[in-house]
Amino acid sequence: MRIAIFGTGYVGLVTGACLAEVGHDVVCVDINAAKLEGLRRGVIPIFEPGLEPMVKANHAAGRLDFTTDAAQAIAHGDVVFIAVGTPPDEDGSADLQYVLQVAKTIGRHIEKPTLVVNKSTVPVGTADKVRAAIAAELGTRGVALAFDVVSNPEFLKEGDAVNDCMRPDRIVIGAGNAASIETLKRLYAPFNRNRDSVVAMDVRSAELTKYAANAMLATKISFMNEMANIAERVGADIEQVRHGIGSDPRIGWHFIYPGAGYGGSCFPKDVQALARTAGQHGYDARLLNAVEAVNDSQKGHLFELIQRHYDLGEDEGVRGKIFAVWGLAFKPNTDDMREASSRRLLAQLWEAGAKVRAYDPEAAHEAGRVFGERDDLVLCDSAADALQGADALVVVTEWKQFRSPDFRHLQAVLGDAVVFDGRNLYEPAEVETAGLAYYGIGRGRSVHAE
Repeated sequence: MRIAIFGTGYVGLVTGACLAEVGHDVVCVDINAAKLEGLRRGVIPIFEPGLEPMVKANHAAGRLDFTTDAAQAIAHGDVVFIAVGTPPDEDGSADLQYVLQVAKTIGRHIEKPTLVVNKSTVPVGTADKVRAAIAAELGTRGVALAFDVVSNPEFLKEGDAVNDCMRPDRIVIGAGNAASIETLKRLYAPFNRNRDSVVAMDVRSAELTKYAANAMLATKISFMNEMANIAERVGADIEQVRHGIGSDPRIGWHFIYPGAGYGGSCFPKDVQALARTAGQHGYDARLLNAVEAVNDSQKGHLFELIQRHYDLGEDEGVRGKIFAVWGLAFKPNTDDMREASSRRLLAQLWEAGAKVRAYDPEAAHEAGRVFGERDDLVLCDSAADALQGADALVVVTEWKQFRSPDFRHLQAVLGDAVVFDGRNLYEPAEVETAGLAYYGIGRGRSVHAE
């Protein structure tokens, strides 16, 4: 099938590459000519395992191309995807300006019956706005053309997006037209061979499904972080609690890991946007607001533990210290630092007068862009380099290479022999046996029951 995709971010680029991989003829549209020229040369603007070779191979094979010419792409596509960003507006609601700009562009240029697929994460009712925007442009042109707007939300995890696209656990299609559903079923047939993963529903239900999924996962994370905070105060070990509840099949093992808070491009903005949508319809989404509040507080928890260790709440004990920070991205296998817990931690350390030596396997360039040149920040080339001259180690992102360090070596090189583990990667007893003070999330010396 001939496909046009507006947007070359995580969603648009991964979707385009994967559709081309199974034989579809895909053109991706973006307004950034330099970015597209880079993509043609195989320069991928994001780190996503498996994406670079897929883009290069399919572009070389002629199945994946890139253009700034919207009219050309629309003429090419029998199916046109909208996969542009929906950043949070000032009040936390989703900003639809880019989605609606694309809708107007489609309306100005379509010359044949077209299926428009909204893949961007959008509030309930957006498909109606897209449909109205396209219809208004057609009306201005005095043209009558058949088109349909459907919702096909993405469920791509950063760091595993290619696999999620090629082997989806579900393909949600929201449409009121049976023919549109059948078209998307044909489009996705190569990804749907082992079992029928298609879940068809009405458009508004599909739009809500995406938000509901992310809100549910965020809720599990905030719940576990709240349990960890309680564990610290009552003298319990949250890891043992996790094993105790995870063995219940009604709860399960997924997303019940406490940590330094969630970040990224999806969970924070989607929880906020869903809460704002509820408010616009006269409903106070108390649970969603609590999920967000717990997460916001949790991002400051690592610094609270650092304060406790050094100075019982005053900054003077932290001032002048050098902290090795392992991990800057909001999660492993990505270079994305949007809403990352590291950003809060580093800001707090700098405000307290400390210096940072940071290492992330993929996010160093992004960190340089985010933080700029600073006297109190050194972006290091390795985990070992970050330890040089450091007083303490803080683990923020659970990259695999951080999971099994030499604790005896850490004890020897860290000036104050202390580890703050923001992802509970280590066993407290093992770390303490090596002569290090260990603070985890709901574990180790973080537990301070009377």
